[in-house]
Amino acid sequence: MTYKRRLLTFLYIDTCIIFLAVLLSYLLRFEGNIEHLFFTSFPYAFLLIWATTYGMFYFTKLYRRVWQYASIGELRSIIKASTIALFLSLTLYSLGKSIGLNFMIPYSIFLLSWMVIIIGIGGSRFFWRLYRDSYHKIQPHHKRTLIIGAGNAGSLVVRELKHSPNSNLYPVAFIDDNPRKQKLELLGLPVLGTRDNIISVVENYDIHVIVLAIPSASKEELAKVIDICKRTNATLKLLPRVSDLIDGKVSVNSIRDVKVEDLLGRDPVQVDLEGIANYVTNKVVLITGAGGSIGSEICRQISGFSPEKLLLLGHGENSIYAIENELKRNHPHLAYETIIADIQDRKRLKDVFNTYRPAVVFHAAAHKHVPLMERNPAEAVKNNVFGSRNVAECAHQFGVERFVLVSTDKAVNPTNVMGATKRITEMIIQSLDRISTTKFVAVRFGNVLGSRGSVIPLFKEQIKAGGPVTVTHPDMIRYFMTIPEAVQLVIQAGSLANGGEIFILDMGEPVKISDLAHDLIRLSGLEPGKDIKVEYSGIRPGEKLFEELLTAEEGTAATKHNRIFIGKPIHFSREDFIAMLHGLELLTVKSTEAVSSEKVKLMLHQLVPTYSGYKPSDELLNEKNAEKEIQMNLENTRKLVAAGTAWE
Repeated sequence: MTYKRRLLTFLYIDTCIIFLAVLLSYLLRFEGNIEHLFFTSFPYAFLLIWATTYGMFYFTKLYRRVWQYASIGELRSIIKASTIALFLSLTLYSLGKSIGLNFMIPYSIFLLSWMVIIIGIGGSRFFWRLYRDSYHKIQPHHKRTLIIGAGNAGSLVVRELKHSPNSNLYPVAFIDDNPRKQKLELLGLPVLGTRDNIISVVENYDIHVIVLAIPSASKEELAKVIDICKRTNATLKLLPRVSDLIDGKVSVNSIRDVKVEDLLGRDPVQVDLEGIANYVTNKVVLITGAGGSIGSEICRQISGFSPEKLLLLGHGENSIYAIENELKRNHPHLAYETIIADIQDRKRLKDVFNTYRPAVVFHAAAHKHVPLMERNPAEAVKNNVFGSRNVAECAHQFGVERFVLVSTDKAVNPTNVMGATKRITEMIIQSLDRISTTKFVAVRFGNVLGSRGSVIPLFKEQIKAGGPVTVTHPDMIRYFMTIPEAVQLVIQAGSLANGGEIFILDMGEPVKISDLAHDLIRLSGLEPGKDIKVEYSGIRPGEKLFEELLTAEEGTAATKHNRIFIGKPIHFSREDFIAMLHGLELLTVKSTEAVSSEKVKLMLHQLVPTYSGYKPSDELLNEKNAEKEIQMNLENTRKLVAAGTAWE
């Protein structure tokens, strides 16, 4: 119906209601026996009350309201407009009498008409609302929906779902932990109990979908409720943000599927924006690995702090091209340079540092796939150890203010090559920090949800393909965080840096990978074991059942950020470390012959005694020259270190 046609329809209905209201007022005032003197004034009374009432309704835009959603607010508007019209009509009548207009209208007629008009017009609007509500009954295509949370958010969701033609969800009941709401009804739906009743309600009321309408709940509380809902066969959906309620944006589209990050059971990390702005604003910032999942997110977040220039360095042209286009679109005024370079190319890095003179470096470039690096240990060493050393030494040589290394919990008591190389990288920056004016720090965190090579995208692909979902071991556990959280920690660590620290995030409780796989299957609307099988493939080389964030020697110290801790640095001989590092370089980077994986792992074990992935074969154990060669390299390099020539 067009607005003009709608206006004419309401005008006709309201004219009839006002006519009957004035007529009924006369009948009530004169008890059915209207005197001729007053009856002749009826047309004037009707026209005066009709004109003022219609005028106020039009002026207050009541004819623009969508009455199928009529509520107390609309009734309040009708009362307000009718009351103003009452006083306006009384004023006009008094003015008419004062200039000699000769018609008699008892003042009680105005008051009685006002009462009847409110009842009549208000009733007509709510009758339409009741008619529309009765029309929108549950249909065969609808999914019976349980709303968790009988508050403002829940009521808004119910109204939206009931009246949206695009929704296939139909609300049938509420669940709420508030004891005062139990056994009550809200918008015609019963409150059937607390979270303890969710499982029985889903079974008894044939619930297909559960909508969590508790946007103000903490992540911990939300995770507890989700944990109960996971035990049902219902699909979970979530109303995510309180800001949506404030801005009035609640719609069917804002009700999203529950994501894996909603299951972490902790509130996201909050950053000190002022501290961050102080060290990156108006500074040249270099990000290595800028096209990766972590590096690209660092680019996004740093862009909001107005750096003088952002340097996006990466080896893969496609990923650098993608982040460049994104920044160009979202930050059109940002000054940036895209640099294709390999961190193993020391000359190229020197040229970059000399040309742009960065003040802050975030080093996120690394080989991180555990099984691949286990099969290619020499390449892991070349990139993760000596590529990182190149970047760190350039930072020292060209006077960078702060250098932040992205590390991993796999560096703690490593069982794999990737973890061992990252631990050596941590030792490199701690060693450099002792002699440099640059503040070198590392940031150590667990698995990142959704990053390249992480388990979540793999599980999603397997579910999409119909299964099976492969888990290495039923008891394997990991710490998890979201990509934005990981990057916020990296950036925040730069503001807390004094030099030499290893920062660790409090990531809450670790998560069982097996539980994660089952949760993902359920969140996809499927049943584990029935729709999608879960198979256990066995622990892969280099993996362990759980990851640690600290070695036994490190311990932690608090920072001013309540979710970030400092691992106390382990003291080691810088001279011995440089000597062994030189030996590893001779073996992997400068060797002209093929290098056996076992020799590389032996050298990693020499550098990181806690590395337990080294299991020499009988052949290597019988090769007497292997240990001798390492010791000889160690002694020779000690001499070079003493002469001051080995580090460069």
